[in-house]
Formats: sequence, structure tokens, C-alpha cells
Amino acid sequence: MGRVSQAQAEENRKRVVESASRLFREQGTQVSVADLMKAAGLTHGGFYKRFSSKEALIGEATAHAFDELTEGRGARLDESGGERAAAQKALIDVYLSTAHRDSPADGCPAAALASDMAREPGEGEARRVYTEGVRDFARWLDTDDTDGLTRLATMVGALVLARATNGSPLSEEILTAARSALTGTA
Repeated sequence: MGRVSQAQAEENRKRVVESASRLFREQGTQVSVADLMKAAGLTHGGFYKRFSSKEALIGEATAHAFDELTEGRGARLDESGGERAAAQKALIDVYLSTAHRDSPADGCPAAALASDMAREPGEGEARRVYTEGVRDFARWLDTDDTDGLTRLATMVGALVLARATNGSPLSEEILTAARSALTGTA
């Protein structure tokens, strides 16, 4: 088997980060390296050629997930003609939807990775990246009248509880109640 080009190696690395980002949000950071590499369509043996450790990958995958979140916020802002309040409301509506509840792999890393990050070492790269992502998201949710941290805590808490109670009527009640509290609409 021949060596891969530098461009192919970079593409493979990107594929691993994207796959890990989805799997970590869907299943948690305890996913094995073998399963991560399989999801990326690569062999387990090549992992340490690309990453110094699984912890390093967790940090990169977390950063990737928050980058996706930032891109989504930008898209909402564009769709709202630059009207920040409208973009925030649109994001809250999507965030507190059954579609988001049912799609953790593509969803918000703040909610999907919270429990895993609580178990990460306090000085680890993944926790640092996660903390910065949460802070940035909260700042984006700030308004003149409302603190972004309060809005974000309500959103993340509601999503986590809705996922935990999925399959019961309470799940949708939680999403509706949080959406109503944050936007004034059901």
C-alpha cells in the first residue's frame, strides 16, 4: 500500500474530525477510536498518525461542532436581513424543536456534550474549547433586556430534558414551555 498525498492526508483528518464531531454529539465522547475511524471510513491504525491522542481529537471535534453552530447563527442572521432579534428568535424556535431534539448528531454541542465535558479535566483542551463555545453562544443570545447566559441555560436545559423524556408528552411540553418563555410564542 502506497503513501497518501499530503492533500489526501488532510482530507482524511478532516473526515475523522467531522465524523467524531457527529458521533460525540450523538453517543458521547466514550466512543472508541476504532468506532470513530470506522465511521470515517478509515482504519484504526492510522489514528495516531493524525492525532496525538483521543483527547486531542475531542478538542478538535468540539471546536468543529461549535464552528457549525456559529455558521448556523450567521445563516439565521442573513435570512433575517441582519435583524439580530429576528435571527435570535428563529434560532430559538429551531433549537427548541422536536427536529433538533431528535437529531443530536447534528445538533448543539452545548447540550450534547455537557455531561461529557463535566467529566473532562478542568485544564484540558476539550473543556477549554467547550467553555469558549458556550460563552460565545451566550454572547450571541444577549439582548438589551435579556442576559444571553440565562437564555442559553434555558435552551440547553430544556433540550437536555426533552431528550431525556423523549417518547412521552412531557418532552414536547418542555420544548413548548421554554420556547414560550424565551420568545413569547408557543
